[in-house]
Amino acid sequence: MVFKDRADAGRQLAEALLPYERENCLIFGLPRGGVEVAIEVARRLRKPLDVLVVRKIGAPGHEELAAGAVGPENVLILNRDVLVMLGLQPNALQARIEQAKTELNRRLRQYRGNRPFPGLNGKTAIVVDDGLATGATARAALKALKAMNPAKVVLAVPVGTRPLLSQLRYEVDELVCLEKPENFEAVSAWYERFPQCTDAQVIQWLAESEKLSQQENWQEVQTTPSQHPPKPMHWENLPL
Repeated sequence: MVFKDRADAGRQLAEALLPYERENCLIFGLPRGGVEVAIEVARRLRKPLDVLVVRKIGAPGHEELAAGAVGPENVLILNRDVLVMLGLQPNALQARIEQAKTELNRRLRQYRGNRPFPGLNGKTAIVVDDGLATGATARAALKALKAMNPAKVVLAVPVGTRPLLSQLRYEVDELVCLEKPENFEAVSAWYERFPQCTDAQVIQWLAESEKLSQQENWQEVQTTPSQHPPKPMHWENLPL
């Protein structure tokens, strides 16, 4: 185990993201657990925190295994490897896709209400989650974000699987991952405490960050992007 809990992981991740402190950034947490990590990043970098709602599509008979994910603007990502492994055709997931869309819309209303999505033109979007296992939700989030034309997309996680990281590095401008274990069982295995997060907690974290942002008068930095962004990960020994 590397991280005490999600808050500890967020503080460690924030240190790796410090070069972005002088950029015009927005921090996006993936609910639910990713928001708890992201609020620590937002505090350290003094950047606004928002939520990017995506919803996993659980595989039949293996609910914790992501067969895909849905995101805003009708984004749909299917995990072909999982479908092949379980011998499933995409149309076998149609009912689960509709259920995921319903839950996605519920969470959007609950987390965002009538608050519009922030403009990303010319800004760096930093997407934060508590770990990467199958990558379906992260891919759905990245696809949704790219449609909003940010200047740069950064994916930041405390821990992830090496093969998946090897693939995702081509889908973002920068990928920051603290731990890339050879043997990856589950995201929770890298935390001492990894409780389920609730909708109420997500709403509370977002409210806390907004209040802190207003109290400390966090301002969007109107400077050109840093000439020295975080160093990219070294991939020479990672499987492709």
